Amino acid sequence: MNVLSKTKNEFFKIIKDYSIEKEKIDIEIMGLSPEEAIGNPGRDDFPLLIGREVMIQADYSGSFGQAFTDHPGRFNGSISDVINLKLNNNYHRALFISTVNAVLNHLNMAEKTIHCRDQEPHKCSQEMVKWIKKNSDAEHIGIIGYQPAITEECSKVFGSKNVRVTDLNPKLISEYKDGVKIWNGNTDTEELIKESDLVLVTGSSVVNNSIDNIIETLNSNEREYYFFGNTIAGAAVLADLPRLCFYGH
Repeated sequence: MNVLSKTKNEFFKIIKDYSIEKEKIDIEIMGLSPEEAIGNPGRDDFPLLIGREVMIQADYSGSFGQAFTDHPGRFNGSISDVINLKLNNNYHRALFISTVNAVLNHLNMAEKTIHCRDQEPHKCSQEMVKWIKKNSDAEHIGIIGYQPAITEECSKVFGSKNVRVTDLNPKLISEYKDGVKIWNGNTDTEELIKESDLVLVTGSSVVNNSIDNIIETLNSNEREYYFFGNTIAGAAVLADLPRLCFYGH
């Protein structure tokens, strides 16, 4: 069973157990400005700041859940409306994932469903690399989905020659960031996995629908991996996925 299907099935069980599906609860989902979503992280090449992605936010009874997407929109409806969406495009998947994050946060089943802000992304990357050094023997690090602070810290600690990064943004491909060449996420991800001891995977892969192929390739190559970020907070709980997030809210 793929990640989205498992997440949806488990989420449906939860809302039935809590009888939430019978309630007429409005969930408003709207795009956040870069300032609202991430503040001022001290560098201008985060995907949110260059306009490649936006953050949408679901509000469920005062609890919030967010998701990265390149296909934003507004939605107002019930949890049942969301659970009945066909998850066949980035817009619907982002609505679903942000809703899962908000509801599970409200039920104290998922934490850090809100993106870190200002200098926290840099602090998070430092904590992440410290954690890897303490808990893994990995020397070669792969990053699927360019994240500036993580790439910078991994390059600094492991050496740029030992770091591989792929991304789907055509404007980034073949660019060098902190000494690391950005590879094409559509064609080079398998090679990245083969050349890495440990792989960090963007949580937004659950929205852009690349997550299942990534996990399959990671498992077939027997690689250690962790998802990062707030987007995958709820799905990581429901689909039992390893996740690293140190400064989310």
